[in-house]
Amino acid sequence: MKVRTRSSAIIGALFLAVTLTLTTASAEEPPAGPSAQVVLTEVARAQGPSAGAAGPDGKVWIAERAGTVRVLGDYGLGEPVLDISAETTTDGERGLLGVAFDPEFAHFYISYTDLEGTSTIDEFAVEDGQLRPDTRRTVLTQEQPYANHNGGDIKFGPDGYLYIAFGDGGSGGDPHGNGQNLDTLLGKILRIDPTGGEPYAVPSDNPFVAEEGAKDEIWAYGLRNPWRFSFDAGTGDLLIGDVGQSEWEEIDWAPASSKGGENYGWSSMEGTHPFRGGTEPANHVPPVHEYDRSGLGCSVTGGFVYRGEAIADLAGSYVYSDYCDGTLRTLRIEDGAVTEEGDLGVQGGEVISFVEAGDGELYVLAIGGTVSRLDPA
Repeated sequence: MKVRTRSSAIIGALFLAVTLTLTTASAEEPPAGPSAQVVLTEVARAQGPSAGAAGPDGKVWIAERAGTVRVLGDYGLGEPVLDISAETTTDGERGLLGVAFDPEFAHFYISYTDLEGTSTIDEFAVEDGQLRPDTRRTVLTQEQPYANHNGGDIKFGPDGYLYIAFGDGGSGGDPHGNGQNLDTLLGKILRIDPTGGEPYAVPSDNPFVAEEGAKDEIWAYGLRNPWRFSFDAGTGDLLIGDVGQSEWEEIDWAPASSKGGENYGWSSMEGTHPFRGGTEPANHVPPVHEYDRSGLGCSVTGGFVYRGEAIADLAGSYVYSDYCDGTLRTLRIEDGAVTEEGDLGVQGGEVISFVEAGDGELYVLAIGGTVSRLDPA
């Protein structure tokens, strides 16, 4: 979809401890899907694991929020291969928030907030599977007016470009109107070519290139805190877990054929609901799924569409959770609509992130320190 219209806690409530009642964006609730039989197998302990990425030689690299990156081996996590703990802080929702490798494993990228709270994307060269700290350079920065809603997730898309998620800048209710403002990178998902220029290049087919009053880097907008997003390794579709303000958590979807420009509605909308008297934008793309906070849910943690081989019944299902509820749940999405909902019946704790390994298997990170693999029961 190409739209050419101008227009709180790491994941919403990081320290709330408040059962997740699921609702959908449609009038009819999709049927429950066949529940795969799964278990969570703890494979390592970490200090505040926050993100991860599939790395060279089939290894999974795990970021710890305080600023270290360690590689997962057969016997847990190794010694840090990167330590920027002197350059970041864990106050508010800050810290080392995202990591990614380019498709050739030639570069490693980190997303963190510096000591002033500025969101920063840095690049390192990788040779023979090893990080080269001496090649470090800063690709992109974005000042943050508050200590929450940083976003910070980064992923390479099927097109080979780097996608970056930034929240609306923080506080509450988007006081600066960043979500609907195309003249700021806040409240957006960006798309850049990190090695195509200095410090980066903007793909010429980005939806707002050369549009007056809009930032060229923007791919999608109208987001509050897109804490975790992913691309379906099977289809290329984009899925975004966007943390709500006070009542609704949402998952947004865009097909692989999208040309960008989607407006997901914030802060005029919270999910499919007008926010504080807001008017729904004419180009609003409603979430593919939403749920309210009548139970323990408080902050959606977006995951991945499962494309591994270990759990056949889970293939093609989107796996996600909620920081406060911790239950792993699934959606099956066809042509932009949820056709099945599932509950895996396992509890991951304070789930802060998912990691997709190179073989498509999924790992679950809990802020309390567990790194767990989703296995067949």
